[in-house]
Formats: sequence, C-alpha cells, structure tokens
Amino acid sequence: MGFGKDTESKASPSVEGGVENGAANVPFNSRSQPNHTQPNHTGVVTALLGMIGLMTVVVIYSPELYNLFCKVTGYGGTTQRAVASSGVILDRKITVKFDATIAKGLNWKFKPVQRSIDVHIGETVVVNYMAKNLGKSPVVGSAIYNVTPEIAGSFFNKIECFCFTEQKLEAGEEVEMPVSFYVDPEIVTDKSGKTVSEITLSYVFFEKKTPLKTASSVKAGE
Repeated sequence: MGFGKDTESKASPSVEGGVENGAANVPFNSRSQPNHTQPNHTGVVTALLGMIGLMTVVVIYSPELYNLFCKVTGYGGTTQRAVASSGVILDRKITVKFDATIAKGLNWKFKPVQRSIDVHIGETVVVNYMAKNLGKSPVVGSAIYNVTPEIAGSFFNKIECFCFTEQKLEAGEEVEMPVSFYVDPEIVTDKSGKTVSEITLSYVFFEKKTPLKTASSVKAGE
C-alpha cells in the first residue's frame, strides 16, 4: 500500500535512545508540546479588590469624594446640577419615587415626606425629606445620592438640594430638607431615555467623620 515497498527496502537501524539520523524516534504523545500556560489573573484580582476597598473607605469617611467620583465617571446614575429651571415643560408626565437610607453608625431618622409624585417633564418641583437626630449630642451628616435607572441620571437635574452641603442636627432636632429638581425634556428624544417612565431618587446619609487629632494639632489648640 502506498509506502509499503519503500518501508521494506529501508530497514531502520537500531539506535540507542530511539534516535535515528538525529531525529527523535519517540511516540507522538511523548514529544515536546507547546506549553500552554494559563494566564495569571492574580494581579487583576488584587487590583480590583484594592479598588473596592478604596471606594468603601471613601464612602464611609468622605461622601464628598464619593460624589465627586460619581460625577466624574457617571457611575451609579449620578444626577446633574442645574442653576435654573428648564424653561420647557412637556405634557408628558413621569413618576418620581423617593428613597432614604441611614448608614450604619448614624443615629438619625431619615425619610421622604412623599414617597412618589407624578411630574411633567421639564417642570421644576420641590419635595422634602425629614431628618431627626435621635442621639444626645450634635451630629454632622453628609448625603450621597443617585437615581435609577442609571440612564435617567443624565436627565435628572437638581437646582437645590440638602445633599450639596453638610447638615448639622442638634440633639433631638428635627428638620425638613428640600430638594428642587426637574427632568430634562431631552429624555424623550434619547434612544434609551425615552422608554423611562419611572425614576427613583435615593439618598444615603452618613455621619461626617472629623479628622483624627494629631499630637501637633492638640498642642496647637492648647
């Protein structure tokens, strides 16, 4: 068959170690194969864990930095800040819901006065949140915020908000804190935004951490 005659007329000499004319005479499965080393993801995982840890510290100890991070990156449905009303009000309405959360360690009560409202797109409205210090000493709080769905963040414009500044409540003090906003009319022409019929505005209040006193700062204050 084919190569049978050639094979019979050219007997292979016995060579120690299975080498003939410098060529390896070894089974195929024992020949050298490419070394397909699995990629090492340790560095990537370490970097991601480090980033998560950093953002956790930032959220806990500096809500302002977290807000700045969200504004720069657009992360998490960050809202926009406006200096004036829209000037254009559409007939179409959209439902805006309100949510409130207290971070661990802040002894406050915090909730929206209204759970939801229906507003005309482009209409400027004012809603209120209620906060009360349940503790026995003054506390400074700072709020971070976002909206869902995330695409709505580009069209949700705040004119005034308690979240723009820190809030100090005396022991037992209760206050109403206003938020003034409108939904940009351009949402109805956006490919993704035009399908949005409901937006949820959420806040998380954290206790404002004061810097730790150093030996030099204590001495200077004496």
